[in-house]
Amino acid sequence: MNPAAGHGNGARLLPTIEAALTKHGLDYELVCTSHPGHAVELTTQAIRDGVEMIVAAGGDGTLNEVVNGLMHSRLTGGHLPTLGVLCAGRGNDFAGSVGIPEDIDQACKLLKVGQSRLLDVGRFTGGIYPEGHYFINCIGVGFDAVATIEVAKLPRWGGFLSFLIAILKTIFLYNHAPLATIEYGGEILKQRSLMISIMNGRRLGAGFIMAPDSKPDDGLLDLCIAEQMSPFQIIRLVPHFMHGTQASQKNIKTGKASLINIEALDGPLPAQTDGEIISTEGRSLKVELLSRQIKVICPLPIEEQ
Repeated sequence: MNPAAGHGNGARLLPTIEAALTKHGLDYELVCTSHPGHAVELTTQAIRDGVEMIVAAGGDGTLNEVVNGLMHSRLTGGHLPTLGVLCAGRGNDFAGSVGIPEDIDQACKLLKVGQSRLLDVGRFTGGIYPEGHYFINCIGVGFDAVATIEVAKLPRWGGFLSFLIAILKTIFLYNHAPLATIEYGGEILKQRSLMISIMNGRRLGAGFIMAPDSKPDDGLLDLCIAEQMSPFQIIRLVPHFMHGTQASQKNIKTGKASLINIEALDGPLPAQTDGEIISTEGRSLKVELLSRQIKVICPLPIEEQ
């Protein structure tokens, strides 16, 4: 449990979470994180203790740390618990992507039922993680990394409202995209890219549908690449991203790949993953998709129900 998630929303939800866990008859131990990286340590210890399920109660950042703890333990060949999610963050984007309800009572009911899917996990090398790091929802290079920095400066408000305001600020702060080479799926794209979104989930910013066709268990990452454009052109695109129709626009390219390489030819590559800034001065990122790595408590897709 991250009490700092969502600008303190985690702490405010603590009594609600404990009441719902008790109501649904779940035998649990609740431990709060106290510093960045703590959820990785707690996850590793919980696996050693032989727990059946680890629940990340927080936002996408908390979930990212738990996923990294699970994946590091996976390398040792040990048994991995199932992963559950309770939404207490600002965006809760991966949970929203796979149908986990934000309502705490409904999410605890889902934990009780225990229905799970085996989902993909992404891994990247570069930025502040030259040795590699895992992600569950996304990597964003360029525009959305700068927007992530801006949203952290804002009061809590609503999750989507905070992201929308940060995006509008970023439109006028970040308008010179680096020239970069993007290699994916046998293609090589060389251009100034205002934004390169690499998605395992469907959405960012609590409501921007970056990858409407993404499936987190298909062995592929979804790309959404925006060319350099004017602030006015970006503003015109915002409604398309809210509805997931941006692929219909001429300055947007989309694709799918299991391995992606990005190299800056001039200027750095600002980048974020699951809401954490991972690069401000780096010039290269290598991203890969690891197929069906962890079991996540979430609804089954309609075709499997």
